[in-house]
Amino acid sequence: MPSLFTRIVQGEIPAHVILEDENYFAFLDVFPLVEGHVLVIPKKEVDYLFELDDETLAGLFTFAKRVAVAVGKAIPCRKVGVSVIGLEVPHAHVHLVPLQQVDDMNFSKPKLKPSNEELAAVAVRIQAAL
Repeated sequence: MPSLFTRIVQGEIPAHVILEDENYFAFLDVFPLVEGHVLVIPKKEVDYLFELDDETLAGLFTFAKRVAVAVGKAIPCRKVGVSVIGLEVPHAHVHLVPLQQVDDMNFSKPKLKPSNEELAAVAVRIQAAL
């Protein structure tokens, strides 16, 4: 059965897409830690990040860098943090989180619940910065 993220890539589940190419996909987290929280995935469905082949892993981070630069331009922050946890969805993914302080990347704190319209507006801002 395809992962939740594969179903998003295939268009079965709607998402606020930030950037896509033939191998990678970036979209807004619908329950973000902070505004502008983006998930970056390889389209190739592999559960654990370090099970990706070297070329795919390197490409994922190069793609994520491009997205992170746009996030940093679109969302007021000191830096864009990167986290790899991967316990929730069995599909390798990288979290890009705009940071004002270290606690902005605390995954145990309550998540935001933005409306679809709010997410769409954030996506447009980040896309415009690409």
